[in-house]
This record gives sequence, structure tokens and C-alpha cells, in this order.
Amino acid sequence: MQGFIYLLGFSLLGLFIIGGYFHLRPIHDPARARRWWRGSLGANLVLGVIGLLGLAITGMQEAMAAGEAAAAGGADISTGLGLALLGIGLPTGLATIGAGIAVGTVGAAALALIGEKPEMFGRTLIFVGLAEGIAIYGLVVTILLLGKI
Repeated sequence: MQGFIYLLGFSLLGLFIIGGYFHLRPIHDPARARRWWRGSLGANLVLGVIGLLGLAITGMQEAMAAGEAAAAGGADISTGLGLALLGIGLPTGLATIGAGIAVGTVGAAALALIGEKPEMFGRTLIFVGLAEGIAIYGLVVTILLLGKI
């Protein structure tokens, strides 16, 4: 597993070094630059995919081995409990993403309205607060689900 981490690390390090090099010395011939970038990005993509697949496979094998060792030792956490905990965390994450999108949209519209009519500040504040309430609902659902375990 450590080999795959090294592979991804060297791939990213190479990408940073090449980016810095070409920032200082750009290629002025468009055909040569396109050919070079196509090859280098393709190689980086292949190395990244191989590294991520390798990490997923070796990580899965290590998790399965740890699960068998824990089962022999009488550990409390099973696969079902782990999946339940992941499922419990989803409402908070998804509600937070939704609240961020809603606050961004409502906040932009509120600022545009306040720019034209400053007396509407109180009303727009209510709508932004309602959009933020989405995240609180997700947190409440997560807390209620944690109580069920």
C-alpha cells in the first residue's frame, strides 16, 4: 500500500515541478506544446488511476484483514454498524451542501435587492435564515438517527 502512496506522491510532485518549469519557460510552438501536454497529461492520468485503484484494492484487503482480526478478538464494530454510521453522516453532509447552494443563491439575490432598496434588509434576512435552516434540519436528523443505534 505504501508503494501506491509513493506512486501518487511522485505523480503529483512531478506535476508541480513540470508546472513550475513551464511557468518559467513556456513552449512557444503550439504544435509542440499540444503534443507534449497530451503525452504528459495522459501519463499522469494513467499513473493516477493505477495508484487510486491500487490504494482501493490494498486498502480493502487491509480492512478485511483487520475485520477478521477484530472478529477473533471480539470487537464491537461490525460491517453493518460501520455502514449505519456512514448512513447517519449523510444527512448532515448533504443538507450542508444544499444549504450552501441555497444561501449562495438567496444571499446574492438579497444583496442585489438591498442595493436597490435598503429598507428591505429585514425581509431578506429572514429568507437567508430559512435557507440556513436546511443544514440544521440535517443535523437534527443525524442526531435522531444516532439515538436509534
